Amino acid sequence: MSPLEITAAVFGAVAVYLAARENIWSWPTAIVNVSLYTIVFFQSRLYADMGLQVVYLVLSIYGWYNWLHGGSQRSTLQVTRASARLLLGLVAFIVIASYALGATLATQTNAALPYLDSALTVTSLGAQWLMTRKILENWLLWIAVDIVYVPMFLSRGLPATAVLYAVFLVLAVLGFVEWRRSYSRQLTENLATA
Repeated sequence: MSPLEITAAVFGAVAVYLAARENIWSWPTAIVNVSLYTIVFFQSRLYADMGLQVVYLVLSIYGWYNWLHGGSQRSTLQVTRASARLLLGLVAFIVIASYALGATLATQTNAALPYLDSALTVTSLGAQWLMTRKILENWLLWIAVDIVYVPMFLSRGLPATAVLYAVFLVLAVLGFVEWRRSYSRQLTENLATA
């Protein structure tokens, strides 16, 4: 367990806690987190997760802007629900991209767990994209991947990261409950003003 891993884990926990509370400061905190984890995952030969951190960096910048200005008339973005069409498309993307990335890593690198790492990476990417749009179902994807990430990180000798993802699991449940409450409150307010 390195000081870099511990620092990355702390920034990650704070970022997810803030996201669960719909706090805009989750995004700059996430930028620090993903920058540090790019190095941690490279050192652990988890290349898909390393690449994912770079994508998270871009999505964090987008999410920061979108949460501030992505609502109607460039207002603050509100929590919404995913359509069945969006979820179906997301599942298809996850299955196809996971296989393609896994096959590439299995044949072209010395990746430790190419298919599992790829599936978790692609699913996480989908969850992060949903989060940038404040779509409630992002938390359900996070719950699913966090359940699998914990034992994977333990198996790779990353105990601080495994603990972090256990904390992420708890925070994802909290985030789902909080965002669902926020969504219900918004529906009530919209009905009252209609």
